[in-house]
Amino acid sequence: MRLRHIEVFNAIMLTGSVSAAARLINITQPAVSRTLQHAEIQLGFPLFQRAKGRLSATTEALALYPHIERLFAQLDEVQRLAANLRTASDAGELRVLSVLALSYEVLPRALKRFREQHPSIAVTLESLHSPQIMSALLLQEADVGFAFSPAVHPSLTQEALADSRMVCIAPKGMLPRALLRNGSVALHDLVKMPVIGLDSRDPVGTSLSQACRQAGVGFQQAVVTVQTYHAALAMAHHGLGVALVDGCTANSADRGKVDVLTLEPHIPVPIRALRFAGRPDSVAVRSITRFMREAIEEMKGPG
Repeated sequence: MRLRHIEVFNAIMLTGSVSAAARLINITQPAVSRTLQHAEIQLGFPLFQRAKGRLSATTEALALYPHIERLFAQLDEVQRLAANLRTASDAGELRVLSVLALSYEVLPRALKRFREQHPSIAVTLESLHSPQIMSALLLQEADVGFAFSPAVHPSLTQEALADSRMVCIAPKGMLPRALLRNGSVALHDLVKMPVIGLDSRDPVGTSLSQACRQAGVGFQQAVVTVQTYHAALAMAHHGLGVALVDGCTANSADRGKVDVLTLEPHIPVPIRALRFAGRPDSVAVRSITRFMREAIEEMKGPG
């Protein structure tokens, strides 16, 4: 199929008729009909059944369509990248991405110092999950990203900022006093406790799952599963269960409502600055990265 065939096929799938498809892609109705006919001749099978002025997709068309959708999604990414490249030379703006856990305390501290040194640079900040941060950097929709997971794409560079670790946050009165006196808790100590679940697709959630398997520990069914560490912390604040979070998030814990303990075994949470490898670092990027490292060092959690 040629690109024009694909465009017409997609338009018909979206609209359900030749006339509506013609309006969608701004060509004449006869042109849509001819292009569809050429596509079907080239393919050797019909894409649509025609009845009472309506088109219904054939089995072959339905099999093709998911691949066509992915192709158009990739074309959208190309257009977005081209638009971003047109504006990438704007030195008066710094576009920052961060996982939510770093945007509550660490990033505001870093940005305060950044603004003191670079008052004329406008900063935009978006909080995303680590995979989304990597995708946005590859599309050059941001200048720098701060995440817990190391870069896995060859077009991204990573810079180690600090190594945090997972911490146990327990509602007051939930853990035995002996554990509180010790100041640490092991995974097997939590087997019979209600635990707030972390999304297993999250890098920290994946590390926790691996540590549990290695320790031969299986928690009870999670009382609730969340996608962000601050959501887990909020659940612990309200007494729903034990939250296992990163050290940066633990710094936001209300010690009047929860106990904060070191978690054993040591489950590292590496904090990384991610950048697109094909672009030289600007002064602004180097500056915010330095201030992030300093802020993390100041706020390191237990252990």
